[in-house]
Amino acid sequence: MLTRRRFLTITAAAAGVAAIPAVGGAAAPVEWRGTALGAEALMRLHHPDAALAWRLIADCLAEVERLESVFSLHRADSALCRLNRDGMLEAPPLDLVVLLNEAKRYGDLSDGAFDVTVQPLWDLHARHFAVPGADPSGPLEEAVAAARALVDYRQIDVGSDRIALGRRGMAVTLNGIAQGYITDRVAARLRAAGLEHVLIHLGETRALGSGADGRPWSVGIADPSAPERLPVRTIDLADGAVATSGGYGTRFSAHCHHLFDPATGRSADHVDAVTVLAPTATAADALSTALAVVPPSEASRLLAAGAGARAIMQTRDRVRSLGW
Repeated sequence: MLTRRRFLTITAAAAGVAAIPAVGGAAAPVEWRGTALGAEALMRLHHPDAALAWRLIADCLAEVERLESVFSLHRADSALCRLNRDGMLEAPPLDLVVLLNEAKRYGDLSDGAFDVTVQPLWDLHARHFAVPGADPSGPLEEAVAAARALVDYRQIDVGSDRIALGRRGMAVTLNGIAQGYITDRVAARLRAAGLEHVLIHLGETRALGSGADGRPWSVGIADPSAPERLPVRTIDLADGAVATSGGYGTRFSAHCHHLFDPATGRSADHVDAVTVLAPTATAADALSTALAVVPPSEASRLLAAGAGARAIMQTRDRVRSLGW
């Protein structure tokens, strides 16, 4: 569903937990691994009734499927695709209304660096690089300028009964926030079911509480220059969320990747990767995307606007921690 833009590595999260046997009525670990939202996914939870735990996982996967039918750019009948195709959507799903309003809020917080209407820039670059022998520096400036003219999240009119795009040719992508939102929805279902020790990885990572042994979950941050290697840093996660954004996730050429700066129409190159820890996966997702685009001088201000958020910003010669 969503373009893979992050390489957050789940290390053997709280490795000791998996070895804990169920004793009496103690909650046994149940772990599901598979594919969700077009990427590898994981749910690990502890529940004294394994059969019920698996039913909860099945319920969560059904919720993921439902939300994919709202936010997918690869399903012609999804609510988002219908909005982009027609420029307007009557009686929109509540989840789309909620998430677009949240996306616009992050657009305001980042002074437009986070802009969900950058899809025309993605489409332009995808067409350009689909041609054999395409210029590796990207499309011509005139084409970029024409696509940039369609980028402005403020032109999305969001109402409970109708969503409309302000200009013909505009298109929305929620790839910088939807995975976080879906992760939070799954977490909310499991919390409502009374679970207290849960790890969810659906592209973004969310933990409810810590591991059953009281230790935090362990999440590894990849080296952006070689994300397939072992993590370069490991962080603890308990009752919060983490997300990483980096241009290395989807690269068109050595000069172009998918994280576009709305101000220039070109790929942002301030950092190689940004990892954000935040109370929710929605916040971690949106802030990691925005911090990959904003000028470094604005990073601290933006992070401060995301209450309780912290960040690790990676470049080739430096790792910078903010809010720690």
